[in-house]
Amino acid sequence: MIYGSRVIPEQFVMIQFRNVNILLNGFTLEKVNFRVPSGTYAVLMGRTGCGKTTILEAACGLRPIAAGQVYLMDREVTMLPPGRRNLGLVPQDGALFSTMTVEEHLGFALRVLKRPKQDIKNRANELAGLLGIDHLMHRRPLGLSGGERQRVAIGRALAAKPDVLCLDEPLSALDEQTHTEMTQLLRRVHQETGVTVLHITHNRHEARALAKLLIVIKDGKVLEGDHARLLMADLDNEM
Repeated sequence: MIYGSRVIPEQFVMIQFRNVNILLNGFTLEKVNFRVPSGTYAVLMGRTGCGKTTILEAACGLRPIAAGQVYLMDREVTMLPPGRRNLGLVPQDGALFSTMTVEEHLGFALRVLKRPKQDIKNRANELAGLLGIDHLMHRRPLGLSGGERQRVAIGRALAAKPDVLCLDEPLSALDEQTHTEMTQLLRRVHQETGVTVLHITHNRHEARALAKLLIVIKDGKVLEGDHARLLMADLDNEM
């Protein structure tokens, strides 16, 4: 398994929000509660502007919360900075560095952690193979297609083998064919790595294709599992 030899019990709760309140410029989310078991591909969806990215940022430590607790790997991380949460984040636009090659992006997190050069090279090659970007290793972001850029961003986020991979609408800017290809890639990456995923989207087809656990925000309330699926028909009409 490319993700490593660590074994985490299947029912281990990897992400948990307990009565979380988030205040942002007059926008409020109150009593947010949900749980994501280890190894689960969770999709958080809802209408544009409903607070999906805000919840993702709170999980990553990029957004302060007004009340409640955030747990990762069964430990409270509410007050921990992003660098101590062991999460990999893919922003909506990928946020690639224009001066770095693809290989340098794939090794970036490990260089920050001061890993041996050969380990960094081996990991970059491993990820390039998984993501189908071996032929791009010496290219820079300028000139890469949208799908290629997202593959690089996903690889960079996976490099240090995070506990959770957070994806903020990673497929929203892609054409239909590339969107389908990337959906298949994300499914395969999840199967081969076993990483827990929290994927943000407003696309119901994307959610249906990927979600093992569905979480829906509607009217400021967060519902998960069977309750969330009951809302899918309503979301089909509204989105």
